[in-house]
Parts: sequence; structure tokens; C-alpha cells
Amino acid sequence: RAVWGRGALNSGGFLWTMLLLFCAIQELGAWAMHTAVEGPALGQPGDPALLASGRVKRGWVWNQFFVVEEYTGTEPLYVGKIHSDSDEGDGSIKYTISGEGAGTIFLIDEITGDIHATERLDREQKTFYTLRAQARDRQTDQLLEPESEFIIKVQDINDSEPRFLEGPYIGSVAELSPIGTSVMQVMASDADDPTYGSSARVVYSVLEGEQHFTVDSKTGVIRTAVADLDRETQDRYEVVIRATDMAGQLGGLSGSTTVTIVVTDVNDNPPRFPQKMYQFSIVETAPVGTAIGRVKAEDSDVGENTDMTYQVKDEEGVEMFKVTTDSNTQEAVIMVQKPLDYESKKVHTVVVEALNKFVDPRFIDLGTFRDQTIVRVSVLDVDEPPEFRPPSNLMEVQEDAHVGSVVGVVTALDPDTANHPVRYAIDRSTDAERIFDIDANTGAIVTGKVLDRETAGWHNITVLAMEADNHSQVSRASLRIRILDVNDNPPELATPYEAAVCEDAKPGQLIQTISVVDRDEPQSGHHFYFTLAPEANNHHFSLLDIKDNTAAVHTQRMGFNRQEQDVYLLPILVVDSGPPALSSTGTLTIRICGCDSNGAIQSCNSTAYVVSATLSPGALIALLVCILILVVLVLLILTLKRHHKSHLTSEDDEDMRDNVIKYNDEGGGEQDTEAYDMSALRSLYDFSEIKGGDGGGGPGEGGLSGNSASELHALPQWVQSPDLDFSMFRDYICRKVEQADEDLSVPPYDSFQTYAFEGSDSPVPSLSSINTWSSSSEQDFSYLGAWGPRFRQLAALYAGRRGEEDSEES
Repeated sequence: RAVWGRGALNSGGFLWTMLLLFCAIQELGAWAMHTAVEGPALGQPGDPALLASGRVKRGWVWNQFFVVEEYTGTEPLYVGKIHSDSDEGDGSIKYTISGEGAGTIFLIDEITGDIHATERLDREQKTFYTLRAQARDRQTDQLLEPESEFIIKVQDINDSEPRFLEGPYIGSVAELSPIGTSVMQVMASDADDPTYGSSARVVYSVLEGEQHFTVDSKTGVIRTAVADLDRETQDRYEVVIRATDMAGQLGGLSGSTTVTIVVTDVNDNPPRFPQKMYQFSIVETAPVGTAIGRVKAEDSDVGENTDMTYQVKDEEGVEMFKVTTDSNTQEAVIMVQKPLDYESKKVHTVVVEALNKFVDPRFIDLGTFRDQTIVRVSVLDVDEPPEFRPPSNLMEVQEDAHVGSVVGVVTALDPDTANHPVRYAIDRSTDAERIFDIDANTGAIVTGKVLDRETAGWHNITVLAMEADNHSQVSRASLRIRILDVNDNPPELATPYEAAVCEDAKPGQLIQTISVVDRDEPQSGHHFYFTLAPEANNHHFSLLDIKDNTAAVHTQRMGFNRQEQDVYLLPILVVDSGPPALSSTGTLTIRICGCDSNGAIQSCNSTAYVVSATLSPGALIALLVCILILVVLVLLILTLKRHHKSHLTSEDDEDMRDNVIKYNDEGGGEQDTEAYDMSALRSLYDFSEIKGGDGGGGPGEGGLSGNSASELHALPQWVQSPDLDFSMFRDYICRKVEQADEDLSVPPYDSFQTYAFEGSDSPVPSLSSINTWSSSSEQDFSYLGAWGPRFRQLAALYAGRRGEEDSEES
């Protein structure tokens, strides 16, 4: 059988004894611990090497090896021994190992199977190594035993001290916390094996700060050791915590860390004013809301525990001053709440109280959390403007008051102790029309113009009061003057009433309800009385006063005839209630109208009634407008036709000389002499044919070709010379060209030149017969027939007349 053996691991009696005992027990029980190792790598029943030897499958018996870490000896450390039961000690079996560290860290004696460690091992880096063992025949190198895996475990020793890996530690605890209040927990870790011995069993203790804090030896929880931690005395503690392994026994390793413990604040200190009295001064003219000064109560606490609220405690101070808290600085800001008066009171005493905004009920028994101080405010005297007394700003005056009547009196006094005299004036920007005046010495306001309530019922003026010797000290007072009404306007009809009544109206029929207006406003209200004026002399209509400031007009007889009278003017007398009573007369216009059977008015015009019963004046006007539009359209059409006809006639009589010849020749500048080619002017006629003829110009004489579609016109027969002289035109055009070249204002680009030049007089005599002395003309007009179709009608006229004269002579 193959047996794995153990050897000595280390010196030391107890350890050696235990290891030897462990090995002996393994040897005695090895026969019962056979383990079949299956798989091709470990040797199968069909392994050729095993079959060749004729041996049956055998199992390896192996045990775990141990090697102590951090060995410091000079010789290799003996780990253990592997052995095969077929080994007879003759060296025929060779032992080999493979796996982690084989051949480097671990070496084996091939003959004896002893394994040694050649390097110093560290369990904290690697806790075990896995290797495989083989037993081979030295001659044939065949496996004698199936390959088996075994483990060499590194035995731990206490070589690592505890370490605090989560530091630095910062904790906090509220001041005045009871004893045993948990602050925080610290934890140390030990790299040694926690399953072997006590190398990794850590206990905690306090090295520094044990007067104020303790630590649980097992859990590392830090707690308070006293109940009087005071942040105001000391707000931070540095506590050193130590962790020791081996459960704190002698020889154990230790590590330490520093824990910073911050003592947080609680509201255990009341506010306190550093002074019991403060003094401030302010001028008496300071407006309401002016800050007088600031005071602050001190608090040893921090954060929101120092938030203050301030208030005024005495009644006098509450009336004159108010206190607000500056949220940024926690100061009390004292401000004026009511106007100050040096002459009334020169010094004010104010009691200001400060108290914490947030009070912790746990510390109420420590005392009251508020404090008071006294603030003395001295009022400084200044030269103040006069003051109006009493402050009434309403006056009344009758609108019929005479100019110079007193409206009222304003009074102003100098509030200073000097009591300077006061002068008065009216701000004319508020009374530009100078309706009122004021006495500069007495302040009496009088009327300056005639008043009229109906024009302006109220007047708002500003009165100035100033010191007589110092006009810069001015005060203003707004004064409202009401103009009281008097009955000075008679009542009038509300509108110029007009009514209509049917011809067949019956007696008692309501025609019109009238009302009146009155520009006056009596205090007792309006009351009007209506009646027909004495000059009415009316028997057709009646007036009924309804007693509600309106009246009704009714018919008094039956039937009206608008042919006899189509309009009635009814004078109505209206009287108000005064005093004094005023009256006016208004006229109601009543028209007599034709109505249909239902009483609907059809027409109120007698002329229209005679002409047509249904045609209204509006319809007549519309009819006249339509007729006028038709006449204008007819005249416009005739004018357009005449203009069109005259235009056609002017085209037929076109003068052959009035033609514009266009040629798009830009030229080559000043050196270009071909820009003004005279051939462009000659293109109107075919001069070559004219020179070749005899001047007859007839169509059958070679003067022109017979092509009627040509745009060249025949030259009149009266041209005597075939050689035409164009020097006159050439000289004229050259002069124009020179003028254009010398003109500096002409733009430097091609321009269109107009030559308005007709040449010399025509050699053709007049065709008119006005200068003819004889009754019959001897001139021959037969040549007109050769002038072309444009002169055809003229040739026919003259040729026809000539023929008639010849026949008469014959």
C-alpha cells in the first residue's frame, strides 16, 4: 500500500508532541481510510502501465501537511514524507511532485519522498498550496501508484497586528448628554487566521480621553463617560482607541487610531445684553420708519440656537418706536413709529427685551432664556416749517358771492420755541386762473373772480405757509373749496321735442311726454311745474302735469287736416321751485301725418301727399341720382368714341419725315468715327434707285420697285436733283457730337441724342389754291398719283377736279 507520512515540522516540545501524536493516529488508522481515486489522470483499471505490471488498482492514503509561516531557520524546513508500500528501500521507486510551488518553494527527495520548504512562507499572502504526488518505476518510468492530490497548509502564527482601515474617524455627540450615550463605533481588522488560535481575536481599549469617553472592548462602540460635556468649554475631543489581538493577552499585537469627537451645541445658554443701557439720538424731523440704532444680545450657543427675537416692553416705547430683528446679524433695529416732537418730549426711554426663538424644554430649569436692556433716545431740535392748525381742508362758499368775499381762514404756527411769524400764499400752479386770493398775514382766503357752480363745483388749491424771515421753511396744505348752488338757471326742455299725430286722431290721445333739465342742484331736489304759455291760444291740444317732473300732451278735439295746417307749435311754460322761482318757455312741434288703418304713420309732408301717396323724399333723391349717373355715362362714351376717331385720323396723315430711327450701336469711344454713320439716316429711302432714274418717281419708271411689302417709301416726284446734298445734316450732327464730348456733366456711357433739325425750306410750292389768281389752276397735279397709296385720295381729288374743268372748257 502507499502511505503518506508526516515528519517533524518545527522545534518545540508541545508542538512536536502534538504533531507526532497526530501522525501516529493517522498511521494506525490508514488501513481504514482508503479512497478510490477515479479518472484517467489518477489511473484507471485499464491503465496499460498498471496492467503491464500485473498489479491491481490500489488507493492512495494521504493526509494534510502543515508548514509554519515565517520560518527563519537557515536550513530547508521539513514538511513531510510520501511513501509507497511497494518501496523496499532499494531505490527502485522515484517520487515526484507537481502543482503550486513544486520545484521552487517545495522540493522532494526522489528516493526517500521527503518534502522540504525552501522559502519563507506568509499565510496572509497564501493560506495553502495544492500539489500532486506520483510514484514511478525508476527504470521504466511507469506509474506504480495513481497520481494523488494533496494540500500543504500554511500554519498561522500571530505576525499581523490589528489595523483600523476605515479611519480617520469623526463622531459627534450633543453637549450635556447623559453618561453612556453612544457616540460612534470603530472596528479593527486582523490579517491572522481567525479560525486558528487567538491571533485574530481583537479587544478595544481607550489610550487617551478615558476621562470623558469609554469603548466597548468587544464591539468598539464609543460612549460618553461623563454627563457634563460643555460645548462652550470644549467643543472637540481627540480620543485614541487601541485594538489588541490574542484577546488582549500578554504578547498580543496591537494597533491604534485617533477618533475626533465633536460636541454639538444645544440651546443651554440664554441671550445676554453686554450693556444694561444704550443711548441714541435722532432729529425730531426724522420720518416714520427711520432707524435710530442697533443693539444685540450675545448668546454663547451657535447655529439656530442663537436666533433672537426682540420686542419693546414698555407702553411708551411701543407707541413711539418699534423693533425688528436683522436675520443676518441677529441685531435689534430700533425705528421711529410715530413722528417725534422736540417741543413735546426731548428724551424717550425704551425697554428692549431679547429672547431665543427656539427654546429647548429640557433646559428650562437652567433659567430664563431672555434678557432686557434700556435704550435712551434723545430728540434733537431742528428748525421746522409752520404747521397748519386745525388740519381741516374743506371750505364752502355761495356761487353768487361777490368778488372779495371771505371764503375762510387758514392758520399755521411755527412749532419751534422761537415761534417766528408766518406768511401765507397760494400755489398758483393749483389756481392758475386766480379765482381765489389769500391775505399774506392773516391767511384769509377771498374770492378773486365771479364764481359759477355750473362751470366748476369744486376747487382744489394748495396753500403755502412759510416763516417770515426764512422762506425756505415752507409747509403745504391742500384745501378743497366747494361752491354752493343758488337757483340762477331756469329749467329747460330736455330736448327740442317733436311729435306726430294722425289726421284721424281722437280726443284725449297721448301725443308726447316731456321732461325738463335744470343746471342747478337745489338741496331739496328739483320740483317743476308745467303749463301752456298764455300766448298758446290753443284749442287743439291739452297739457297735463303728472307731478313727477314730467308732463303729457294730449289731443283735445277730433280730426286734423294737414292740407289746412300740417304743423302746430305748442309753447310750454316750465317753472322750478326756486327760490327764487325761475321759468322758461319751450316749444313742442306737432306734425299732422297721414296714417294707415292700423295707426302707423305713412307721410307727414303735404306736398308729397299731393304728388304721390307712396313716394318719399328719399326715393325722389335716389331717382335723381340714378338719372344723373346715366347722363354722365353717356357723355363719357361719346367722348371716348370721338377721341378714338381723331386718333385714327392722325395715323392716316402721318408725316413721312417724323420717324425715329433706332440703331443699337454702342461705339468704340472717342476714336470711333463710325459711331455716327450717316447711312442710318439714309436707310429711309433707296437713293441708289433714285440716282439711276430720271426723277419721275413713278412706279413704272424705275423709281421704286414694285414690292408693296417693302417699308421703303417712294421719294416725292418734286425732288429735282438726283444727287442729294446731306452736308447740312452732317455739319449739324458733328456739332452736336462735339458738344456732347466736351460736356463734363454727361455720364461716361452711351446716350441717346435727339436731333430736332428739319433742314432748309421745301422747294415744292404750296398745293393750296388761295394764292391762285385765276379761277382755274394751270398747275398739273398728275404727279400726285406717283406718290404712293398715302396720297391716293389727294390725287383723286385734284385729278377729278382737273378733269371737270377740262370738260367745262371744252
